[in-house]
Amino acid sequence: MKQALTVTKLQRMKKEGVPITMLTAYDYPSAKLAEEAGVDTILVGDSLGNVVLGYDTTVPVTLEDMIYHARSVARGAANTFRIVDMPFMTARVSRELTLQGAARLMQEGHAHSVKIEGGAEVAEQVKACVDAGIPVIGHIGLTPQSVHQMGGYKIQGKLEAEAARLLDDALALQQAGAYAVVLELVLGPLADDISSKLDIPTIGIGAGAGCDGQVLVYHDVIQYASPYTPKKFVKTYADVGSQIREALGGYVEDVKARRFPAEEHTFGIAAAQPAAVYGGGSK
Repeated sequence: MKQALTVTKLQRMKKEGVPITMLTAYDYPSAKLAEEAGVDTILVGDSLGNVVLGYDTTVPVTLEDMIYHARSVARGAANTFRIVDMPFMTARVSRELTLQGAARLMQEGHAHSVKIEGGAEVAEQVKACVDAGIPVIGHIGLTPQSVHQMGGYKIQGKLEAEAARLLDDALALQQAGAYAVVLELVLGPLADDISSKLDIPTIGIGAGAGCDGQVLVYHDVIQYASPYTPKKFVKTYADVGSQIREALGGYVEDVKARRFPAEEHTFGIAAAQPAAVYGGGSK
């Protein structure tokens, strides 16, 4: 039986040059399929707000949403290392609220780790969680919870000052005790530089091949959306959305044309069953 990775094993993978695979999942069947496919880690991301709940951003996602979906994923991928996002503002208000939220994700959501967006400004909260025994993975670059402040989904690290800040943020998270850090939409050369300067793994999404691992959104990998919007940093491996739409359309057509249910889908009256079951005999 597959055993879930641990924080120390993930860090050893960086030292040994073994790429880390991470994929999002938000429910039982998706998590089960991801585990069967052999992914190293599953992220229950607040991106569920976009791809599952239909929001424009991740901002409306609540702690209750994350706990609900994390529990489903835990049932489907019991033997895979699971990370759960701290949603909007749950790691920004105070040390106490951060610890309370992280504790709920661990206890009720059955997470192995939490992910906190932000750099040096959240280092204190990261350290508080780590000191309390809660593993934390950081997330810098494009941080979707701050998309309104950033002015949209933009590539990060283009300016020299911005690049320097991202490196400082990564180092601050490492110093605070984060066991890894996600780099999102960061220029490839900058992500390479950050990865080389950190002792902990970097997980890239739109940050080039120089990171120690990669993460993608489940729905992007298989085009499970309607309509699907292609993204430069995503490689899709299937077009499940079109297959689902065609299958459902076939069902609708068959029912309308009275092709379904057919004889092979219908139960006949078995001689051994009382006629009363069908309303035609005495009780």
